Amino acid sequence: MTQPSWQPWPPGQGGGAPQPWKGPGGVVPGGAPGGASVMLASHADRERAVDVLRAGFAEGRLEQPEFEKRVARAYAARTVGELGLLVADLPNGPVAYQAPPVVYGPAHYVPVPHRPTNGQAIAAVVCGVLSLFSLGLTGIPAIALGHSARAEIRRTGEGGDGLALTGLVLGWMSAAGWALVLTLGIIAGIAAG
Repeated sequence: MTQPSWQPWPPGQGGGAPQPWKGPGGVVPGGAPGGASVMLASHADRERAVDVLRAGFAEGRLEQPEFEKRVARAYAARTVGELGLLVADLPNGPVAYQAPPVVYGPAHYVPVPHRPTNGQAIAAVVCGVLSLFSLGLTGIPAIALGHSARAEIRRTGEGGDGLALTGLVLGWMSAAGWALVLTLGIIAGIAAG
């Protein structure tokens, strides 16, 4: 594997910012999207890059002169993008900072983040619907799951409050309906008996 040739320091900049090396076809590799390549590097960023260079040198991926040039350039680097270029061809190089996407426009055009639906709320509505066909046997689990889901939704901010409420209503209607049917059946049995 041949190492890329480094461009000399630009004349007239006496120790200024290093120029990024160019890969095949004259393209500068590693340009991070969103302007991350121009973010100023901290001392910790430089030390992480030098650690990656040391590891690459210890593994035999870099020759001594190449290693020394890159370390010197890492300590002279001003931006995170320059550091990323120095270690782009080595394993475990630092990942460039990924800025969150900037969204311009009125708030009603910005997509609303999706909240996950609470699993107990889904189970409550399923039990509530099944209680209509199971002689009310799943009505009590629907009530218990509905109350538990609503408490958890308030605590975690998950979605599904409407499902939990639907499960609760169906569960209570089923329990009340079947209790009424059984009570009327018992009264009719006593009256006939």
